[in-house]
Amino acid sequence: MKSIKWPKHSFMILAIITTWIKTVIVYHTSFEMKIENAMQQFILFINPLSFLLFTYGLSLFFKSAKARNRYLITVSIILSIVLYGNVAFYRFYNDFITLPVLFQTSNFSDLGTSVAAIVEPWDVLYFVDVLILILANKFLPRMKETFKINVEFRRAFFVLAVAMSFLNLGLAETERPQLLTRSFDRELLVKNIGTYNYHLYDIYIQSKSSAQRALADGSELVEVNNYIRSNQAAVNPEMFGKYKDRNLIVVSMESLQNFVINNDMNGQEVTPFLNSLTKDKDTYYFSNFYHQTGLGKTSDSEFIVENSLFGLGRGAVFFTHGGNTYNSMAERLGENGYFTNVMHPNNKSFWNRDMMYQSLKINKFYDIDSYTVEEGQAVNWGMKDTPFLEQSAALMKEMPQPFYSRLITLTNHYPFTLDPEDIMIPEYDSNSGTLNRYFQTVRYMDEALKDFFQALKDQGVYENSIIVMYGDHYGISENHNKAMAQYLGKDQITPFDNAELQEVPLFIHIPGAGDGQEMTEISGQMDLRPTILHLLGVETSKDMQMGADLFSPEHEDFVVFRDGRFITDKYVYAGEVCYDKATGEEIEDGEPCQPYADRATTELENSDAIINGDLLRFYDEKTGNLKQDSVK
Repeated sequence: MKSIKWPKHSFMILAIITTWIKTVIVYHTSFEMKIENAMQQFILFINPLSFLLFTYGLSLFFKSAKARNRYLITVSIILSIVLYGNVAFYRFYNDFITLPVLFQTSNFSDLGTSVAAIVEPWDVLYFVDVLILILANKFLPRMKETFKINVEFRRAFFVLAVAMSFLNLGLAETERPQLLTRSFDRELLVKNIGTYNYHLYDIYIQSKSSAQRALADGSELVEVNNYIRSNQAAVNPEMFGKYKDRNLIVVSMESLQNFVINNDMNGQEVTPFLNSLTKDKDTYYFSNFYHQTGLGKTSDSEFIVENSLFGLGRGAVFFTHGGNTYNSMAERLGENGYFTNVMHPNNKSFWNRDMMYQSLKINKFYDIDSYTVEEGQAVNWGMKDTPFLEQSAALMKEMPQPFYSRLITLTNHYPFTLDPEDIMIPEYDSNSGTLNRYFQTVRYMDEALKDFFQALKDQGVYENSIIVMYGDHYGISENHNKAMAQYLGKDQITPFDNAELQEVPLFIHIPGAGDGQEMTEISGQMDLRPTILHLLGVETSKDMQMGADLFSPEHEDFVVFRDGRFITDKYVYAGEVCYDKATGEEIEDGEPCQPYADRATTELENSDAIINGDLLRFYDEKTGNLKQDSVK
């Protein structure tokens, strides 16, 4: 049998082709990227190639075949790890890894069952190209032969790599103008420039944002301040200060989406207690309220509630900018005599909370060490909601009043598992175990909240308090769209539906109010800070906040998501498509959405500028002006 005579550069070509084919297959099997036309399909097909040509092409500078092959195998391993890391991350967050996320290592030790639920046995296939290269290097002698590199070939090779880069970028810019300058959507970046180039771009953006603080002098605040003042909503005189000096209890309801409220699951009521609050005369229930978090998830919701600013699009502000100057809701309430604290039965370093809470001027953090965790009361992320909330109510009794306590629940967290004794309703019957279990953990949290209200009454702190409860972020990602379509009775989940599913419940419960009702305005987490402070009689007209009082007659029906999507009372913008909110139908030219899209971009950029430049260090919130010595 005649042996095959392999060309000189066969090993490098094999490395390029196997990684390229694997990457394209992964795009189509592991990520849910919407492909709308043949051009987008072609861009997705070629976008790994320019990076692979450059990276593997560096092997042409090695003189030794042994060193060259080691380099190619090493690069193949690294790229496989990068790609698989994105796949695993995508399974949980429905998003792509950013550089700041990789440095959130203090969270990793607490992930436990969440990571176990993400990893699958067949994931070894993501390293199949590495195996092919190792076998080729071992069993094909020609692959290990040393040969002289032709300079002309090397030059032509890199000219090809540059040409592929320009072709990719040119087609991407044609398909999505201003992709690299105005995009907040990582899926768009990966779809157009590829996973590997996206990470290079991410490194560039991270370096740029790191330099912003050093170069900032406060002058950037002028334009931001003008925008905020021009869009500021007046207070409602009937509600402003109506509940001055009451205690404030804010409960972050883990992963709770609004689709479970006043709905059942196979005849089982999922949230009987919260359902009762929607009709309670002491409760304002906001039924069109949306989370606005990004990769920081729960920590983002904390940041938004405290500051009425967006989290960052590329990681958790709690990690990346924990030492910034802020003017938090806790700080404002502290200035008005409140004892401010956060209650969360987890390690104090998780999400860098112990450091960030100092920047937010929070007086005390009741972490896991403040609680007694008895046998059977622990969950993977900390402490079960029922004992946590009951012990928290007891701690509140001992606090100086008025106090501001923000509580973060835990049990309704991915992968949504419960001990048998805590299960109150059966699982759902979809193809998604995640969604099936979700209803059970939501039911448990609902019961825990009911017990919490009773505990507050028993401890004597209920009557003189305002209790705000909101969903912190989504629980069911787009990876479970088929199961969600089954539950909602739809043929499929569209980008319009996905945007609407970002709705989370908001309850503002005020004992003795008597005028509670369902509030239908389009609103979001950015609005909580001004709303709460105004109810307590704290003036915010000079604060650098981007939300608006929900009780203001000037509150606008406009909510911006961290990735650039937005919702108004008439339109939904998602997946680069403008939809009619009433019908869910696509508006062909998309023109009605354009002014809102421009505003959404401006708001996100303004918020990012404040955070990346640490601009509030130059701002005097008492006068509403730049500090005199801030401009160089």
